Amino acid sequence: MLPLVALLVRAPWRSLPDQLTSVAVWQALRLSLITATAATAVALVLGVPLAWLLARARFPGRRLVRALVTLPLVLPPVVGGVALLLALGRNGIVGRWLDSAFGITLPFTTMGVVIAEAFVAMPFLVISVEGTLRAADPRYEEAATTLGASRFTAFRRVTLPMVAPGVAAGAVLAWARALGEFGATITFAGNFPGRTQTMPLSVYLALQSDPAAAIALSLVLLAVSIAVLAGLRDRWMAAS
Repeated sequence: MLPLVALLVRAPWRSLPDQLTSVAVWQALRLSLITATAATAVALVLGVPLAWLLARARFPGRRLVRALVTLPLVLPPVVGGVALLLALGRNGIVGRWLDSAFGITLPFTTMGVVIAEAFVAMPFLVISVEGTLRAADPRYEEAATTLGASRFTAFRRVTLPMVAPGVAAGAVLAWARALGEFGATITFAGNFPGRTQTMPLSVYLALQSDPAAAIALSLVLLAVSIAVLAGLRDRWMAAS
């Protein structure tokens, strides 16, 4: 608790409204909210089917796939940013082809921020949804298929409503993680105001020249974190 108490004690409460209403702060906050929401959407599209595959399907190498999916949880974010550069940069394995064939450049763009945030945030969603799927009774899906429903229809009409709380909790965790991402973002997308400078990057930049602004921005991220924990409290209490 000591670091959090120190943050609250040293906060510039009198000048806080002026700090939070500056153009740079709102620009960084707006970009952070947009990119975190977009990264969460990407995580939902890719993560929910992947979680279903890990929870329901049986195939060789499933443990390896699960380990690779959860690797960004323990991988240093800066290393993740370097890996993204090597894969999606202009001279990267895939980035070279994207640049030459379609003229698409991902590093140091807003889309690069979304990709970096999705890379580090999606494991939170996959773990949450996979755990919920394992706890759900698969016999409901089997009953739906015996009544003529396809696998996709059974998943959409039966499985997805059952695991909706887990999907929502995973999406919130992924969104919060994306909002606070720093290392992979600054490595892969850079720190350009209005284009790639998110709230954590703005905190880092302000700390070097204006500590009061850095503290004010940190309070915003702290409030978001507390709100996420408070919102998920009922789910955790019910699970215990």
